[in-house]
Order: sequence, then C-alpha cells, then structure tokens
Amino acid sequence: MTEISNTQLMERLTLAADNVSAKLGGLSDADVLAPTDLPGWTRGHVLAHIAHVSNAVARQAEYALRGELVDFYDGGQGGRTQAIEMNAGHTADEHRAYISSAFTRALAVLGALDDAQWQLPVSYRNGDVRGVGLAYWRELVIHLADLNLGRGPETWSKEFCLYLIGFLSSRVPPELQLKLLPLGLAPLTVGAGETTVSVSGMLTDIAAWLSGRTPTMGSLRAEAAADSVELPALLPWPSAFPVQ
Repeated sequence: MTEISNTQLMERLTLAADNVSAKLGGLSDADVLAPTDLPGWTRGHVLAHIAHVSNAVARQAEYALRGELVDFYDGGQGGRTQAIEMNAGHTADEHRAYISSAFTRALAVLGALDDAQWQLPVSYRNGDVRGVGLAYWRELVIHLADLNLGRGPETWSKEFCLYLIGFLSSRVPPELQLKLLPLGLAPLTVGAGETTVSVSGMLTDIAAWLSGRTPTMGSLRAEAAADSVELPALLPWPSAFPVQ
C-alpha cells in the first residue's frame, strides 16, 4: 500500500470517528447490553474500549508534545481492563457522551500536529505519534465492525485492508509463508517460512480473518501443495506494549 500522508491519516481518522458516531445515534440501553463476537464482551464493553482507547491516544500525543513518555493506558493493562469493566454498563446516552468527548480530545490534539510532531517518540510500541495514529485508525474501524451495526468487514476499504494485512503479517507463524489471493487483485505474500499456504477469497474476508474476525462475504479457501487444507492457526495479535 502506498503510504498515506499525515493529512490523509487525519482524514481517515475523522471519517472513522464519524462512522462510529453515526451508528451510535439510534442505540437503546438494551442494545448496549447485547453480546458481541468478542468473548465476554457486550456492545457496552466495545463502546467503553473505543472511548478509553481514544483518551489513551490523546494522552500519548499530549505527553509526547511535552517531551515525556507515558504508558499507553493509564494504569497499564490492568487499568485498561478495569476502565472497560467499570464503564461497560453505562446507558446508551452515557456511552454517546463519553465517546463524543473522547473523540473530540483525540482528534483535536492529533489534528493540531505538524509533520515533525507526528514523529515524536511515544511509549506505544516504542514508536512515534504516527504509529499511535495508525493504531487509532485500526481500533476505530475494527471495533465498529465488532458492534455489529451494519458496518462489518465487508465495508472496509481496499486501502484499509491492504494496510491491515501488512500490519498483521507478524501473526503468520515463522514456519509459514502465506500467499494471499484476493479475488480480482494482485497476489500478496506475507511471512517468510518454508511452507507455503495459499489463501483465496475476497480481500475484506482475508483482512477479517487475519484480524481474528469472521469473514462476511464468502468462504476463504486454503491450499498447500495443491491440496485443500484448513486455514492455518495464527499467532496472537501484536502486543500494544513495548518489549522490555
């Protein structure tokens, strides 16, 4: 995928936040309590996470501008879990207000950055603010799909899918090389192992599978040495926390 500029990234983030906000407008309190495909999480858990990650993104950028490093989540992984559980049971109106405030905070600080400030170091993955912005894009798009409100993986753009596949290449086990064959598009190769497995299907389904979500547009097909095989097991999602 051609690398998007910082200005383009802000456009993607604003659109993603707008898409989330638009889908929240009609939610009832009962809708918030509905289960999702994420184990143990209701819609309320996903909504609490979206708000919490938005504030975490803002926090990374705010501290970076001061020349300071801070944990991505206030209180680390334990703080993340506690905040989600504490806020998951909020009413629909409370979730809307919390997310709106968090979106405003995150988009304001990121939108005010110049190109040099996007390169400021942060603790998130031992990277920079741009890496945080890209993570925010992933979080907003993927978790909107998790809410099951009509914006599933089938709505993901080609640009987002190609970016996500590249980011998630670290989920390919070291012994495998995946030859991805998205319908109507050029093949992609991820992984560097000696055993090749071909996976064919819609681009959105391939991206959904790599992200641990259910393909929605049809069946993915996997082959190895010209024989049909099961889709390979993938490694865990890349950790949000730096390697010590």
